[in-house]
Amino acid sequence: MADEVTSRGKNYSIIAVLGMFSFLTALSGSSTNLAIPKIAIDMDISSSMATWIVQIGLITTAILLVMFGHMGDILSKNVVFLAGGIGFLIGSAITGFAPNYAIILFGRVIQAIGSAMIMANSMGIVTQYFPDKRRAEALAVISMFISVGSISGPGIGGLIISASSWRWIYWINIPLGLIILWLGFKFLPVPKESWARVREVMKGANWTGQNLFTIGIIIFFLSGTFFQSGRSKFLIGLAFLIVGGLISLGAFFQDNKSNLPWIAPEVVTNLGFMTSITALALVMLVNSVSNILLPFYFQSYNGMSAFYSGLIIMLQSVTMLCTTPFAGYLADRINRELMTVVGLLILMISQVGYAFFPDNLDMWRIIPPIILNGIGMAIFLSPNNALTMGLVDKRLSGIAGSLNSFARTLGMTIGISFGSSLLFFQLPGIVRVTKAVGLPFIHAFANVFWTATVISAVALLLVLVRFIYSQRHSKAVVKKTA
Repeated sequence: MADEVTSRGKNYSIIAVLGMFSFLTALSGSSTNLAIPKIAIDMDISSSMATWIVQIGLITTAILLVMFGHMGDILSKNVVFLAGGIGFLIGSAITGFAPNYAIILFGRVIQAIGSAMIMANSMGIVTQYFPDKRRAEALAVISMFISVGSISGPGIGGLIISASSWRWIYWINIPLGLIILWLGFKFLPVPKESWARVREVMKGANWTGQNLFTIGIIIFFLSGTFFQSGRSKFLIGLAFLIVGGLISLGAFFQDNKSNLPWIAPEVVTNLGFMTSITALALVMLVNSVSNILLPFYFQSYNGMSAFYSGLIIMLQSVTMLCTTPFAGYLADRINRELMTVVGLLILMISQVGYAFFPDNLDMWRIIPPIILNGIGMAIFLSPNNALTMGLVDKRLSGIAGSLNSFARTLGMTIGISFGSSLLFFQLPGIVRVTKAVGLPFIHAFANVFWTATVISAVALLLVLVRFIYSQRHSKAVVKKTA
């Protein structure tokens, strides 16, 4: 009994460390989204260029997630996770002290490398320490920390930006991160791996596939730069999009045939697992569109302060925070597939609400979609994460967790790139969004969200098919055993 209590206490400590670092990365991410209009003015860059401060971090994370998940499986999830914490803090310091736009981007890359190491191994660590019957609840707790970070980002970030400088949204990470790192080294045991073992693993890794994937992803997302330049460079952007996508896809085929693949073949061929992460990618794409465009709507177009803008945007995260524990509890007790269907239906309705945002600040029309967005995300995420991690063997939990995080990050990256590119594509010649842009901005804003509605409908169809298949399979098993 005493051993069980001790074990539970250790597990709670581990969840606290994972959750607090999740909180910190979410805090930094949501604060950055909010700060974009201010950074654009401070650095004298266009609104579209400023979105790259968010995009470059997400692209870097997406590129490296699979690699760090693999390293966690063959070396140590704990070591890679803690090293990521150190990298995140270094990147935060560089970004906070950056004298120009180029150094900001560099700092964000370093920060993103650390985030990739954290994200790639968090879910694997949970799977390592928690049995299946408690896993969804544990993952829900981490999701709750993320929600709190997202909540705090607009609120704290808005207050900091309004009272002082946007740089403090990065400087604040340093003291908080040092405390979490100290706790991490205390509760996450670090095996003594020899450098010879590390060199052996790194030497035998499939660097050809990793390099192909890196090149492909970079080319893919560079397409957004051309799309944002207007119709004159549309064909160039389309060419970059297609070529980058094909190279990235080719990297997966190359990896599957290599001697030491980054991704275990049995994970890629797991239809249920791939369905779950595909749905996640689409959901994060849709959710990120509002994250990147709402600050432009409130601050740039309607002249609202960063603080009050943050308070309104944080309603989404507040709703997620309140709904996530309930969703995690239900996910461990009722049909997880059905909950993902309900969550996505609510998310789709919220996108329709965004498409009807008015020219003026009519809160009765603005707030409901933001709240529905948070409810839909909460109801979808916890059950889907539990489904995802329950479909793979524990020995592959690291790569499975990193692919789940990859899908999340890829969706966020595409969503931000897609949202900003489609918006500015419709506003040729507009350097910075202001009230003077007028109704063309509102129409362009609505068109982006109508497109997001269609994408969420595709995701809804995917999880609906999964639910129907699951129900039929369960009935077939019952008949067979009877």
